[in-house]
Order: sequence, then C-alpha cells, then structure tokens
Amino acid sequence: MMQYFHRQVQLWGEETQNRLQTKKIAIVGAGGLGSSLAFALGSTGIGEIHIIDFDEVSLHNIHRQIAFKMGDEGKNKAKINIQTIEQKCPFTKAIAHECNFEEWTKKNISVDLIIDATDNLPTRGDINTYAKKVNMPWIYGSVEAFHGQVCFIDKSSFNDAFKIVQKTPAGIAAPIVMHIASLQANLALRFLADLAVKKDLLYYLFFNDEGELITQKFGLPTED
Repeated sequence: MMQYFHRQVQLWGEETQNRLQTKKIAIVGAGGLGSSLAFALGSTGIGEIHIIDFDEVSLHNIHRQIAFKMGDEGKNKAKINIQTIEQKCPFTKAIAHECNFEEWTKKNISVDLIIDATDNLPTRGDINTYAKKVNMPWIYGSVEAFHGQVCFIDKSSFNDAFKIVQKTPAGIAAPIVMHIASLQANLALRFLADLAVKKDLLYYLFFNDEGELITQKFGLPTED
C-alpha cells in the first residue's frame, strides 16, 4: 500500500497514511463537484467514501462532469463515480446510494465528514441541520458562471449565514467546477490527515471583467 501512496507518504508519513484508512466521508451529489471530488479524493487512501445521488446522467452533463462519457446517459451518477474510484484505488471502499440526502440520513451511517456537492440551497440547509444534529463538520461548495464559494463549516451555521432561495442558475464551464472541487478536496484531506484547517471562513473566488482571479475571505458568525 505504501508504494501506491509513495508521494503522499513523503508528504506526511506512514502513520498519517494509515490513519486515512480509518476515515469515512460522504459526498452529497455526484455531478460536477461530486465527480471532481471523487477523482481528487478517491485515490488518496480514505477508507470509505459514500456518494449520494438519485440523478441519472444527461447529455448536457457530460461536458463539465468529468466522470461521465458519451454512452453514460441514463446511468446513475453515484454508481459511475464509485466505479471510477474502484478502478483507480484498491484501498478505498466506495459505496453508491441511489437516493436523496434525507433518505441517506435515515440509514444512520457514521462518517467523519460530509462534503456538499449539491446544486441547490435547500439541500445544503438540510446538510447543515443534520451536521449540527450529529455534531459533525461539513464542507460547503458552490459554483456558477465564473465564480465559486468554499467553506469548512464547524461552529457556524449555513442556515444563519445564507438566505435559502430557489433561483435559475447561470451558465457554467468545467474548469471553475474542478477548481472549486479541488479546494474542497484539499480542505477535506487536511482535516482527515489531522493537519491545520481554517474553519468557518468563506472563500469567495471569481474572475473579474479583466480576467483576473480574485479571492476574498469572509468570516462566518459562529454559535459560540
């Protein structure tokens, strides 16, 4: 196993790599963000990854949701993502759940971290409520057009910081989706490896009209 993870072991040692084998995460959503998260985290040595999505692949998904290819239309997104993980990494148990998040919570599966890869605010509100109930951190991520947001939520509350509304999203291209998912994955991996993580800090990234990448940081209110 250590030969497979050689470069990571150089980064943090065998003890930390072995510790990752004991960790379990849930990725809620297997589309744009979820596909990129599965690629980024699926071969890091995390012991168990649960991917939750009831949706099936549509033609318009394929250009930006990197796990899918032509011919995958009509297949469940979560199932395709776990196949990708299984093909790349024999040291991670990947489990697909063909259901919505509320139905998944009723299975009473214990994980160390939930990562949001959804595309709507109400479901993120549900993740926040559940995470508070079981005293678990989670990582929020959203992306639209040329901007995105990421936050490791621990003591803060998504439901207090964001207004839950329904809206029609703007267009989007693949690179910004992969960028935001990469930031989420880095936060997740640092947390699971017991490295320092700045919590309850919202990172907002966007390209301005001149094509410059801007990063802003906002502290979220905490309950303490």
